[in-house]
Amino acid sequence: MIIIKSRQEIELMREAGKVTSLILRELNDVIKPGISTLDIDSFVERRVKDFGMIAAEKGYCGYPASVCVSVNDEVVHGIPTKDRILVEGDIVSIDLVVDNQGYMADAARTYAVGKISDKAKHLIETAEKAFFKGIEFAKVGYRISDISNAIQTTVEGEGFGVIRDFVGHGIGNDMHEDPQIPNYGRPGRGPRIQEGMTLAIEPMITEGDYEVDVLLDDWTAVTVDGGLSAHYENTVLITDGEPELLTL
Repeated sequence: MIIIKSRQEIELMREAGKVTSLILRELNDVIKPGISTLDIDSFVERRVKDFGMIAAEKGYCGYPASVCVSVNDEVVHGIPTKDRILVEGDIVSIDLVVDNQGYMADAARTYAVGKISDKAKHLIETAEKAFFKGIEFAKVGYRISDISNAIQTTVEGEGFGVIRDFVGHGIGNDMHEDPQIPNYGRPGRGPRIQEGMTLAIEPMITEGDYEVDVLLDDWTAVTVDGGLSAHYENTVLITDGEPELLTL
């Protein structure tokens, strides 16, 4: 069931989105060669608490950290550790969910660690570009798969792959609500988009094949071919006009 949010619910999500966006911007100055992925997690957890909010991923279905930190070929759900040290040339995807009095905002960015290759930069830029192409259809009257198709067309047009195993989703009082929002598919399918929907739209893309494996930690998803992966996400409010990005 797709939940249409009230004004009060939207305002709580909007405040969560502001904090999420701020912390992701601050990470531009935190992420650098020599830092551990656990250092990133500690920074994020501290900053979320500074605003009186909760890092919603911690404990979710047993996930052990406050934020997902996925490096290079890790697509999503990377678990931060003190032994994983970032080095020059890495790329790292941060996926953060902030809970404000029971209402959530979800966003992700992929960061360069020092100087990265031109192809890695192109991959990161394409994930962001695909998001913005997708939300051209995040408007009343379109269907969910219109967003999906725009993302797929953009990504594959740049020569990259689109992850199939993980999708975007509705969000609100729960981290994952209906509808599911794949990053691929034919247009004109799925639920019609309505004012008051709140959607986490999140292209997850790869430099090669889209097939993934999950590691023995039961969380970290990696590309089968070892290719790099990038992730870009915002929580989007459907209005009677242009979509509002709650986490940007």
